[in-house]
Amino acid sequence: MSILAFYLSYFILISNYSLSQSSICLPKNHTALFIFGDSLFDVGNNNYINSSTFLQANFPPYGETFFNYPTGRFSDGRVIPDFIAEYATLPLIQAYLSPAGFQDHYIYGVNFASAGAGALVETNQGLVIDLKAQVKYFTEVSKQFRQKLGDEEAKKLLSRAIYIFSIGGNDYGTPFLTNLTSGAVLPCPQQKFVDYVIGNITAVIKVRIC
Repeated sequence: MSILAFYLSYFILISNYSLSQSSICLPKNHTALFIFGDSLFDVGNNNYINSSTFLQANFPPYGETFFNYPTGRFSDGRVIPDFIAEYATLPLIQAYLSPAGFQDHYIYGVNFASAGAGALVETNQGLVIDLKAQVKYFTEVSKQFRQKLGDEEAKKLLSRAIYIFSIGGNDYGTPFLTNLTSGAVLPCPQQKFVDYVIGNITAVIKVRIC
């Protein structure tokens, strides 16, 4: 199967509605939004890492039609998670690396996405927050929830949360971009490479998130 057939980011929507009892009350039917991915979802995390200009959007004309200034979003306005948050009547979900740090509005979710990131650690390594690192950040946020809300209320929040992913396109595209003159050089046969990328995504969803 051709690599080009997979040169699309995965968009995966996962929801788990099992509830636990808690003595601390969140707003009724409260649901948080946790976002993982690449440039389609990044709302500014790459502003705060040692990346390249190619993988950052903190300069004009980005942001000019909605925010009136560049926010780090690879858009002239909002990106997909912003519209999802708006539809769900949530505030815009902030970038995890934003200097604002852990605040009450983290209760509504956190965005870990990083432009250029992939499911593989090797994709744009050293310039992005890869999926494995994003999930590590999520684990740290989970611990903060337990400290702030208590175990039961944190479990309730996380079990009701929505988790969205846009990841995979950079894993398939980067070999072409880095070898423009000689063609893509993959570390293994095409189908095995595809399986490797999908396997990394699947492992995160099944083991680390749910």
